[in-house]
Amino acid sequence: MADGAMTATFLAVIGGASLLAVTARRLSPSDRLPSLEGWALADRSLGPVWTWLLLGGTIFTAYTFAAIPGLAYGNGAPAFFAVPYTVIVCPLAFVLLSRLWTVARRHGYVTAADFVRGRYGSAPLALVVALTGILATMPYLALQLLGIRAVLAAGGVYPRGAAGDLVMVALFAGLAVATYRHGLRAPTVISALKAVAVFVSLTAVTWLVLARLGGPGAVFDGAAERLGGPALLLAPEQQPAYATLALGSALALLMYPHVLTAGFAADGPQTLRKVSVALPAWTALLALFGFLGIAALATGVRAPAGGAEAAVPMLVDRLMPAPLAGLVFGAITVGALVPAAVMSIAAATSFVRNVYVEYVHPTATPKRQVRIAKAVSLTAKVGAVAFVFGLRDQDAINLQLLGGVWILQIFPAVAVGLFTGRLHPRALLAGWGVGMVAGTFMVVREGFSSVVPLGGGPEIYAGLAALFLNLTVAVAGTAVLERLGVPRGADLTDLPSRLSVRRRPETGANNP
Repeated sequence: MADGAMTATFLAVIGGASLLAVTARRLSPSDRLPSLEGWALADRSLGPVWTWLLLGGTIFTAYTFAAIPGLAYGNGAPAFFAVPYTVIVCPLAFVLLSRLWTVARRHGYVTAADFVRGRYGSAPLALVVALTGILATMPYLALQLLGIRAVLAAGGVYPRGAAGDLVMVALFAGLAVATYRHGLRAPTVISALKAVAVFVSLTAVTWLVLARLGGPGAVFDGAAERLGGPALLLAPEQQPAYATLALGSALALLMYPHVLTAGFAADGPQTLRKVSVALPAWTALLALFGFLGIAALATGVRAPAGGAEAAVPMLVDRLMPAPLAGLVFGAITVGALVPAAVMSIAAATSFVRNVYVEYVHPTATPKRQVRIAKAVSLTAKVGAVAFVFGLRDQDAINLQLLGGVWILQIFPAVAVGLFTGRLHPRALLAGWGVGMVAGTFMVVREGFSSVVPLGGGPEIYAGLAALFLNLTVAVAGTAVLERLGVPRGADLTDLPSRLSVRRRPETGANNP
C-alpha cells in the first residue's frame, strides 16, 4: 500500500504536468491558419533549450529508464551498451538531423517519407518508409504504458484490478486531450517538467544510495557477490554483441518518426547542432539509472520473476523517504507522457502525409489534414491502451524488439539518401524487403532475441546483420538496374547525387 505522502507527491507531479499541458496554447501564434506543420512540428519554431528538452525527453523514455537498470540488475555489464549507444547518437544527430532539417524546411517536408518521396520520386518507397515507421512506433508507444505500470505497481501506487486500469486511462486521457488540442506544443512544455523532475530525483536517489551503501566500490562489490564477479565485466565473447547493439541501436534511433518529428520542430540546423552537443547530459542520466540497477542487486532487492524492470522502483521504495519516492515515481511517469505524445503525433503525421493525402484524398486542405491527424493521434493512444490491457507484457516487448530491427531497414533510403542519390529506388525497395524478412526471421528464430549467432561464430545484433543484407541488395540491384537502363523517378530535393560535392548553403529560420 502506498504511503500518503508518496501518493501526494506523485499526484502533485502529475498535476503539474497537466497544468503545463494547458499552457501549451501560449506557444501557438494565434494569427496562423491551421496546418499540419503547425500542429505536428510547432511551426518549426523551437529554440535550443526547448529542442534539447523535447529531443532528450523523447529519446530517453520511461521504459528505457526502467528496462536498462532492469537489464543491469539481471545481467550486469551487457546492459551498459545503452551508454555508448546514446553517445554514438550525438555525432550522428549532429550530421543527419541538421542536414535533413535543411532539406525538409526548404521543401516543406514534415516526415522522413516526404523526403524519400522527393529524393527518389518513388511513391511505393515512400509508402514503405512511412508504414515501417508507424509499425515500429506502435509497440514502442505501448511500452510507455508498461513502463508506467511497472513503476507504479512496484511503488504501491498502482491499484490492482479495474481501479489500476482506470488510473492508466486517466493518465493518458489528459495527455490525449492536450495533444489533440495543441499538438507537439503539449509534450514540449511537459518535457521541461520531465527534465527537472528526473534530474533532481535521480541525483537525490544516487546520492542517498551511495551514502547508505558506502560509495561506488561497496555497491559494485555487493553486486559482484550476488551476481558473480565476471558478470560485472564483459567477457570476450560478449563484446561483438555489445558493440553491434550499440552501433545498430544508434543508427536505428534516428530513423524513428518520433525522434525525427522532435528534430524537425527546431528553428534551424544550428539549433540541432547545439542540441546534439548537449545531449550527453541525458546519457549521463541513463548511466546513473543503470548504476541504480547494480545498486538494487547489491542491496538484495528481489524483483519478481520476469519483472526485473521493477528493481529500481523497489529500491526507491525501500530506501527513499516517502515524498522523495513519490517524486521519483511521478518523474518516471511524466517521462512516459512526453515520448508517448510525440510518438502518437509522429505516427498520425506519417499516416496523413504519406497514406491519406498520397492515396486517399490528394486535395485535402491543410485544415482537413490537421483534423485527420488529430483523430489518428487519438486513435493511436486508445490502441496503445487496449494493446496493453489485451496482451501480455512480453508480447509488447517482443514487438518492440522487432520494431528496432524493422526501423533500421529504412536507413539506406533516408540517411544514405541524404548524401547520395545513386541508389535506385527499386533496388532500395528490394533491399528493404530482404532486410525486413531476414531481420524478422533471425529474431523470431532465436526466441525473440535481438542478438543472434553469426554462422556459428560470435553473436551480433540482428538489425545490423539485416541492414548489411539490405545494403548489399540495394547496391547490387542498383548496378543491375542501371545496366538494364531502368529509369528512376525525378529528384526534387536539389541535393547532390554523389558524396564528393561542394557544400550547399544552409537554410535556417533566418535564411529561408
